[in-house]
Amino acid sequence: MDNKSFDLINRINSIKKLSKGQKLIVDYITHHYDKAAYMTAAKLGEAVGVSESTVVRFALELGYEGYPKMQKVLQEMVKNKLTAIQRMEISSSRIDEYNILKSVLQSDMEKIKITMEEIDYEAFNATVECILNARHVYILGVRSSAPLAYFLSFYLNLIQDNVRLVHTNSISEMFEQIIRASKGDVIIGISFPRYSKRTAKAMEFVKKQGATVIAITDSTESPVAGNADHCICARSDMASFADSLVAPLSVINALIVAIGMRKKKSLYETFEKLEKIWDEYQVYEKFDLEEPDRKVDY
Repeated sequence: MDNKSFDLINRINSIKKLSKGQKLIVDYITHHYDKAAYMTAAKLGEAVGVSESTVVRFALELGYEGYPKMQKVLQEMVKNKLTAIQRMEISSSRIDEYNILKSVLQSDMEKIKITMEEIDYEAFNATVECILNARHVYILGVRSSAPLAYFLSFYLNLIQDNVRLVHTNSISEMFEQIIRASKGDVIIGISFPRYSKRTAKAMEFVKKQGATVIAITDSTESPVAGNADHCICARSDMASFADSLVAPLSVINALIVAIGMRKKKSLYETFEKLEKIWDEYQVYEKFDLEEPDRKVDY
C-alpha cells in the first residue's frame, strides 16, 4: 500500500466519532474506491444516500482543503490499479453516451489546460539542455506509451544523430539495448497509468549506471519519477479502456520544437537534403494546383 493510501486511511481513523452519513461515505470508499475516485461530490452523495454538502464537509473534516483535494488523493491511489473492465465501468458514468465525440474532446482540452497551468517549466528547459548536450539519447516507452516514444524518436532523429528508440519486445532485449548507457547519456522514460514496471526498472538500472534520467509521466508520484533527474508531468486520463494521451503528446511536441529551434541551422540543412531525396524517390504525393483534374496512377 502506498503512502497516499496510508495517509487517507490515517485521516479517516483520526476521526473519533463518525456521523451516520460519514460512516456511509467511509463504507462506500472502502468497498468502491475505484468508482468513488472519479465521482463528483454530488454523485458520491447520491450513491451513498447523503447530501453533497455532507460529502464536502467530510473531506474538510479529514483535513483536505476541499473535496477535489481528497478526490485527487483517491485517484492517485487507484490509477495504477484499475483493470480495463473497471475503467470501462467508470468512464460509462462520466461520458455522455449521446455525444461521445464532444465529451472526449472536451476532456482532452481540459487536460491540456491543466497541464499548461501545472507544468514545471524549469524541468522542461533542463530536459531540453540535457538532450542537446547528451552523448546518446535513449527513448523508452511501452504499451500505450509506445506511440509517444516513437513520435519523439522520429523527430529527434531528424534533428540529431545520437538518438535511439529502445525496442521493447522483451525485457531482456530492453536491457541489452541500454546496457552501455552511462554518464553523459540521457534516457527518456515515458509512462502513464497503468504504469509499466519494465520502464521503471529500466530507468532504475540506467540511473545506477550514471546516466541522466528524464521521466515524462503524469505525476511526481509516478513509479518512473522516483529515479528521474528531471520529471515533466502532463495530465492523462482514460476514455473508457483507452488512454487519453493528448496532453503528453502536446508536451512532447513542444520538446521537439524547442530542440529544433536551438539547432535551426543544421535542421534547415537536413531538410534541404531530405526534400531532394523525397522528391527523387517520390516519397510524398505531389499535386499540381494548376492541374486539378490530373489523374493519379496507383
